[in-house]
Amino acid sequence: MDDTDNLLEIPVTYKGEELSFTGKLILSGYIHKIQVDVTGQQVIFEPDEERNYRVIIDQSQLEKGVQLDVALLQAIAQVLESVIK
Repeated sequence: MDDTDNLLEIPVTYKGEELSFTGKLILSGYIHKIQVDVTGQQVIFEPDEERNYRVIIDQSQLEKGVQLDVALLQAIAQVLESVIK
């Protein structure tokens, strides 16, 4: 399977602006995660037990002082949830 087969575009309306993010589907057994480039930072979205997506951020990014817009991450998660549910 080609890596491009696992890529997806995630359209998000945020603060009245149409944005698009590229996600990469990562499959591991029965579990899937979606790695998304959010303003140059790699963020992982994974479903919880209720199929709501939570954000996983690498500790090293936090230590570097990376600032991510929580509301934007929530908007991306809502789009992912609407597609999966």
